[in-house]
Amino acid sequence: MSISLNPYLCLDGNTKEAVHFYEKALGGKLLSIMTFGDMPADPNHPLTDDMKDRVMHAHLKVGDADLMFSDTFPGMPFQPGDTVQIAIHPREEARAREIFAALEDGGQVVMPLQKTDWSPLYGIVKDKFGVTFQVNVPGEQPQ
Repeated sequence: MSISLNPYLCLDGNTKEAVHFYEKALGGKLLSIMTFGDMPADPNHPLTDDMKDRVMHAHLKVGDADLMFSDTFPGMPFQPGDTVQIAIHPREEARAREIFAALEDGGQVVMPLQKTDWSPLYGIVKDKFGVTFQVNVPGEQPQ
């Protein structure tokens, strides 16, 4: 079984600042940063101009560890102190479904498992202890 975990920091509009701060403070290397505006337009969910600049996903490599970030999306609640999530990356979709179901037991689904532009299967669940997990089956990586 192949699985990896990493911290995922969710912030409220200051992710770019945080990524660059941690890059310098921790001696990391910014591998990628994508804003909501970089994603294909969705007429069912139009973005305001200020939303387009918010970070959808950023990846900072610190030594052998991965630290990931995102800004909240408008309408999503933001509670300071509830900013760190755990991202789980099982390679197999069946294992992702098992993990998600186990975490969902007594918890709350934030975003159901579904196909996304970056993953064949992705979802967010808050477990019964209040810990939020992102379950993400890695998509095919460009060669």
